Amino acid sequence: QVQLVESGGGLVQPGGSLRLSCAASGISLDNYAIGWFRQGPGKEFEAISCISKSDGATYYAESVKGRFTISVDSTKNTLYLQMNSLKPEDTASYRCAADPYGSTCPITGYWGQGTHVTVSS
Repeated sequence: QVQLVESGGGLVQPGGSLRLSCAASGISLDNYAIGWFRQGPGKEFEAISCISKSDGATYYAESVKGRFTISVDSTKNTLYLQMNSLKPEDTASYRCAADPYGSTCPITGYWGQGTHVTVSS
């Protein structure tokens, strides 16, 4: 059974940092396009950062570029998202995904249930 389980969300003040984790079981993330997505209140669901299956190239949405860093630990089969300089507009539910057929960002495949991030003073 394939599972992606996110953790690391919570309440943080503006300017603060959080690291999200996505622990995978039942698949090897090395063989998948993997990424992080989010949906904030009243906002569209968006891909914010991904790692290409083919060459490991990374993608970042303009809204998080320079502040967020995606990484994967193959030994732990876990995907991470380091989020720095958080802003109130980063408040959202964050989900990870893994797609065996995707190129850069997952389109289908497996999805986690999500972890919520609230950025507020």
